[in-house]
Amino acid sequence: MYLIVGLGNPEPEYSQTRHNMGFDVINLLSKKYDIPVNKKGFDGLYVIGEIENEKVILLKPQTYMNESGKSVIKAKDYYKISLENIIVIYDDIDLDVGTVKLRKKGGAGTHNGMKSVIEFLGKGDFIHIRIGTGKPEFKELLVSYVIGKLDDKLYDRLVPSIEKAALSVPEILKNGIDIAMNKFN
Repeated sequence: MYLIVGLGNPEPEYSQTRHNMGFDVINLLSKKYDIPVNKKGFDGLYVIGEIENEKVILLKPQTYMNESGKSVIKAKDYYKISLENIIVIYDDIDLDVGTVKLRKKGGAGTHNGMKSVIEFLGKGDFIHIRIGTGKPEFKELLVSYVIGKLDDKLYDRLVPSIEKAALSVPEILKNGIDIAMNKFN
């Protein structure tokens, strides 16, 4: 069983923002595989389904970004999922718009949601799928940059990355992270 987590913020005002790329990927997987993420539990919204003949849990933490780890650890512990079977999908300002990077493990970088996940899991030895959103021109604008609502034109520039990240998930499940990294990085 795999735990596939998309990071984001739960309120509707955060939809179509850079910080909700993880939620957007989970929504796309949910739609494509007809497994609606509509159960409440583990401080999140989740569903158990199947992708590429693998049993999966799709999870969208509802704790707000900076406390995402609380939700992830609850689902991990309840289902006794090993770290190597956890995939976390999130936005990354350190990657250019349009870039998707897969890693077997790693640190949080500047991402507070990932800092929380790593803190609760004890280490970063799980699969990371990072979606590049680029950086704001001025560091002081970071918060408004990542949680500010995007107009349709700006959001449309991110859609191909969301789709690419969603395509990488079944590849990981079917052929493993090494093959997926060769294909998508």
